[in-house]
Amino acid sequence: MRAIKGLTRALNDSGRFKYKDPESVVDYVIVGGGVVGLAIAQRLSQRFPSKSTFLLERHTRAGEETSSRNSEVIHSGLYYPPASLKTRVCLRGRDLMYERCKAYNIPYKQVGKLVVATKDQRPYVEGLHAKSLKLDWPAHSPTAGAREDLVLPTRLLSREEIREMDPDLSEDIVAALWCPKTGIVDSHSFMESLEKDILDSEGGELVFASEVVRIDPYRKSAAAEGGAGVMAAEDGWVVQAASEGEGYAILARNLINATGLSSAMVLNSFLPREKRIPMLYARGSYASYHGPGVSNVKHLIYPCPHTGTNTHAFESLGTHLTLDLRGKIRFGPDIEWIDPSESEIKGTEDDADFWTKHLIPDDTRLPDIHQAVTSYLPGVALEGLQPDYVGIRPKLIPPGGGFQDFLIRTDYPSADAERNHDNLMVSLLGIESPGLTSSLAIAEMVVEDVLADDVDASRRCRRKCIFRLRETRCKIK
Repeated sequence: MRAIKGLTRALNDSGRFKYKDPESVVDYVIVGGGVVGLAIAQRLSQRFPSKSTFLLERHTRAGEETSSRNSEVIHSGLYYPPASLKTRVCLRGRDLMYERCKAYNIPYKQVGKLVVATKDQRPYVEGLHAKSLKLDWPAHSPTAGAREDLVLPTRLLSREEIREMDPDLSEDIVAALWCPKTGIVDSHSFMESLEKDILDSEGGELVFASEVVRIDPYRKSAAAEGGAGVMAAEDGWVVQAASEGEGYAILARNLINATGLSSAMVLNSFLPREKRIPMLYARGSYASYHGPGVSNVKHLIYPCPHTGTNTHAFESLGTHLTLDLRGKIRFGPDIEWIDPSESEIKGTEDDADFWTKHLIPDDTRLPDIHQAVTSYLPGVALEGLQPDYVGIRPKLIPPGGGFQDFLIRTDYPSADAERNHDNLMVSLLGIESPGLTSSLAIAEMVVEDVLADDVDASRRCRRKCIFRLRETRCKIK
């Protein structure tokens, strides 16, 4: 396996954007308009309608990167270590997503999933089943800790039950785990519902085609007058953005970095170079399928992942069969680690977008996808596969690095802010699968747990802040 070089880029590595004094103050600024950023902005704007919540997104619409290039699966929370953040937010997010889909008429289906295993893999699915029976209800679940029903019901199937459910499965498949909580969702409709909530709120704003280019910690000013822009008697973060060739700067009392593929680069913008976090990327290709070998499939089919050194050390869940809401079958994603060639590297922040050149699907991945799929569905024909789309996943560790959990990191603009748990920057790192499923739970955790102390302090005593500006709401053209 060739070595993958992680990029250690930061915003404004080129130095082209000089510091600007902030022109206005916003209570909460979310950078990144994928599904997680939208979920956080929606929860903040609903929970604190009188506060200003601004979401900045560099594309012209939401969810243009990882959020719109995935399997659109509502995961059940089956695969990860029981105490991991991935398990907790997936279990909670799954239930929150089903609730929201029902309440907002978002298209979805709870179709269930079959995890299939050969003889050598039987202990793996038996272990998944045993684990599912012992999982605790996650925090914020209704009556968590007092419920007797299972948070993740599963059932081991006999060989006869497997054949009855999926007669096209390979004879080598001798065990399978049925997981009825798995589903599929229209991710675009889901994101649109979050956008509408934000726009309908009193203090929420969505700002598209606005790219954040520089972030600086801001330490409270002893002076209330003099100088340009905002002179604030509190700490925060100066966020500079560019839109249609024009730049502006705002002071964020609290900053949420939900930029997905760029989250490490945003965080690196104020870290010492030796402490920068490398960015790693994995490409996943999907193929649509029309052909034999998949008769009457009504649910998802997953192979056992290649687990490496331990049961949780997998890099992907394997090339699986998924359905969309129209019943269309696709296989994927596979996994292909990517990094820029030496000729592509310029040494600036622009290097971090090299992955955009890898988004065009092609047929070079089809033989590998076919080989993976026919290990459990031998009747699938290579000729029936067509390139569909490609997604890129943010990774924090290289190939063979073992299990990597989601990371929620907090930073502060000053020692005083850290001591008082005020004016946080919250960075969400390595949010890949099951990020769509977990999005509402991640938002719940960020707002109710991570930001809780700051919110409570603000509620007890609204700090005085002095501005030199025409209005306290950010005015963006």
